[in-house]
Order: sequence, then structure tokens, then C-alpha cells
Amino acid sequence: MFVSELPMSLNHPQTSLFDPKTTALISIDLQGFIISMPVAPHPAQQVVENTAAIARSLKAAGGTTIFVTVGFSDDYADAVNQPTDQPTAFPQGGLPAEALREPPEIAALTPDVRITKHQWSAFYGTEMDLQLRRRGIRTVILAGIATNLGVEATIRDAYAHNYAVIAVEDAMTTFSAEMQAFACERIFPRLARIRKTADILANA
Repeated sequence: MFVSELPMSLNHPQTSLFDPKTTALISIDLQGFIISMPVAPHPAQQVVENTAAIARSLKAAGGTTIFVTVGFSDDYADAVNQPTDQPTAFPQGGLPAEALREPPEIAALTPDVRITKHQWSAFYGTEMDLQLRRRGIRTVILAGIATNLGVEATIRDAYAHNYAVIAVEDAMTTFSAEMQAFACERIFPRLARIRKTADILANA
């Protein structure tokens, strides 16, 4: 059963989803070389537009916006480099400027915090937890690309750090509809509440 098929009482509870003033949007990896990948089930442009809409709405309601991108030194000395069956291939000499560039809808916004990560999770090896706790954040809203990689790793760590998590299904996407469905049907319900962009905008 996919999230859109959940009973109304479960999919849209009558109580408020979150208090904007203690909530932060965490946007994951909306940058050139990520959004240019073939993704499904949602187009990257839809994810960008929905994330930007959530950011504007939450910010107007007194919430916090945190934009996370992935980046490395030119020699990739700060990248994870252990052997795997499907290693990531990076261009020599570091990532080009266009790989790091944010899409116009995101670049036009001014986040409260910018974080550069060097692995999937936006918590590991960064000041994410410090930034959230010093701002009194109790709930985090997750959006970005890819659902099963950077987004899921960050959701797992947010849950482990005892934050309430909201995963925005139509503001994230991955490499196939099956991968998205598995995350949203099997994994995220144990770590988060799964909602749509419209639910977030209606609450904020």
C-alpha cells in the first residue's frame, strides 16, 4: 500500500503536523550533478519546485531552512574511499563548478544554514545536530535526491538523534519507482511520517 492510498485518518491526521518555529527543512543534494541524473518516479524539476515551495512557506512561518550539498577537495582526500562493488567515479581534479551549482529556484532562496557533507548522511561529520539543537528544532522535514541514498541516510540519523521526522514523498526522488516505493512503504514508516508537499504547505 503506497502512502497516497493510506486511509484519510492516517494520511492526514487532524492534529497539527508540526510547529513551524521548532521545525527545519533539510534539503539534500539539489545541485547540478545530482539533479541531472535520470530519476523516478518524480522528475528532478518537481522535487526542486516542491522543495523551494516548502522552504518559502516554512521560512515565512518562522521556521528554519537548511540546504545541504555534497562536495569534496580537489584530490578527494575527504571522500569515503573504501572498496565497494559499485564505486562512485569522480572526475579528476575535483568536481566542476556546474556540478555544485544549485538550480535557480534554490539559488534564489537564502537558507538559514548551509552544510557541505562528504558522505550520504547530512549528520555524519557535520555541524547539523549542533545547528538544529541551538535553534531549538524538534522536527525536521526531509526533501531532496536521492531518496534511498542521501535522504534515507539523513532520515535514519535524524531519527537516531531523536528528532521527529517528516519525509515529503513528492519532494524526493530516486532511480526507480520501485526503489521509491520500498523506502516509503517499508523503511520510512518506521522512522518518520510520510506526507505530500500539499500537507506541509497547509500546516505551515
